[in-house]
Amino acid sequence: MADSSSVESILAQIPGNALGSLRRADALWQRYRSGKIPMPIAVQTSSELLDAIDLDVAICGGTLGILVGCVLAMRGWRVAVLERGILRGRDQEWNISRSELDVLLDLELLTVNELEEAIATQFDAARICFNGSPEFWVKDVLNLGVDPVFLLDRLKAKFLAAGGRLLEQTAFERAIVHPNGVTIQAGQTLTARLLIDAMGYFSPIVQQIRQGKKPDSICLVVGTCAEGFPESKTGDLFATFTPLQNQCQYFWEAFPARDGRTTYLFTYLDAHPNRPSLEELFADYLRLLPDYQGVAIDSLTFKRALFGFFPGYRSRLRMPWNRILPIGDSSGQQSPLSFGGFGAMMRHLRRLSEGIDEALKVDLLDRSALALLQPYQPNLAVTWLFQRAMSAKMDQKVTDDQINALLAAVFQEMSRLGDPVLKPFLQDVVQFSGLSQTMLWTALRHFDRVLPVIPQVGLPLLIGWLRHYASLGIYSGLDAVVPAIASRLTHLSPRNQYYVHRWLDAWHYGAGGDYHG
Repeated sequence: MADSSSVESILAQIPGNALGSLRRADALWQRYRSGKIPMPIAVQTSSELLDAIDLDVAICGGTLGILVGCVLAMRGWRVAVLERGILRGRDQEWNISRSELDVLLDLELLTVNELEEAIATQFDAARICFNGSPEFWVKDVLNLGVDPVFLLDRLKAKFLAAGGRLLEQTAFERAIVHPNGVTIQAGQTLTARLLIDAMGYFSPIVQQIRQGKKPDSICLVVGTCAEGFPESKTGDLFATFTPLQNQCQYFWEAFPARDGRTTYLFTYLDAHPNRPSLEELFADYLRLLPDYQGVAIDSLTFKRALFGFFPGYRSRLRMPWNRILPIGDSSGQQSPLSFGGFGAMMRHLRRLSEGIDEALKVDLLDRSALALLQPYQPNLAVTWLFQRAMSAKMDQKVTDDQINALLAAVFQEMSRLGDPVLKPFLQDVVQFSGLSQTMLWTALRHFDRVLPVIPQVGLPLLIGWLRHYASLGIYSGLDAVVPAIASRLTHLSPRNQYYVHRWLDAWHYGAGGDYHG
């Protein structure tokens, strides 16, 4: 690991207290490594009925919660969005693929002109490369940078115009679940039929449910946006140029930004006490960045520092209370390969908005009914094997280039099979056909690279993966044949239709059927 003096000198150039923010994040990461994860008491229950209920929905966490809140307010529901600070997007763009933004038009959250204005950057192609192997290029994947400031400003305006209540500088404190509603304490008292938790990975509600359990995986990320890089109209989606070091395989991403170039270093690991701190990883990022981008550090003008850690759990989050629904990163339903919640929210925005709207209409707000809005998704469950194959345990013997060699073989076969296989995977949408073809050809052509993966990931995880893989095939079959039958079930009661629609959604999204290239 490099020393921290370089981190201090670089972060001192950036407006605001970037170094202080990094060390606060590191303090929390240290708690996860040491097993001292916070376990707040955020939710309690009461058998008393509420006399009056002010809202249909209270959404805690506005950055992504405003998306769902805006849809619900436009459909006539009484909605409040609570945000602990000012609801304003960050200056750093959110990278996404064009097709994933169509939902904003379909749900009438933005006009065509507003969507075009929200796109701050766009580039032609992105590279995939692994140390010592040929490069692969792909177009139209994460090649747009959406301006969060503009996007959230427009959504706020439409939310308020639709009658929504925006409560900024209002931090969630605790909630009490009653038989007919929820009381929310947040500097003031609110009552709602449904509480939506959009507070993210470190939501106090989620921490209470997890009860201090260590995550099964961590994605550790550091990066910057800076000026001074050589002119480039391409990006990197997935790149390595070093072997395994410190029991970490370092991956890189790079995207053109409106005011420079954004570069990330990220790695997959567990929460072992000897794992590196964010500050140590940032020092390695600065040490390696000149070789990665072919530019001297002192020729760069740093605009922003980016860092964080993103925990993942293989076990599904099971809500023990009625009338509370986690969405986005709070739900734990994002891919363990991903560290950005915007893309996942875009993919599930229609499903969540329509499901919540339907649940409110038929008053199905108990925990079993709401659990259908966060269903088992085998197309995400199968990615745990991939994440594990891209990481090494602290005491595990993995050859220096084993991960690079495996990834080069896998992407070589996906590239040969073409965009219908490669593009969904790069957008965290795994499909049975593409996965089956990739695994078959990788095993046949690169058996020597596949074999070492078995002891690396372990037989228990591999056996569990086979179950998820079989489920992915079953879901794909159901998604292909069941909707035609279900469309004839219009005679069902609205409550029964809610259940049918949720099962159809589960099969459709769980099979990756929501992907549109």
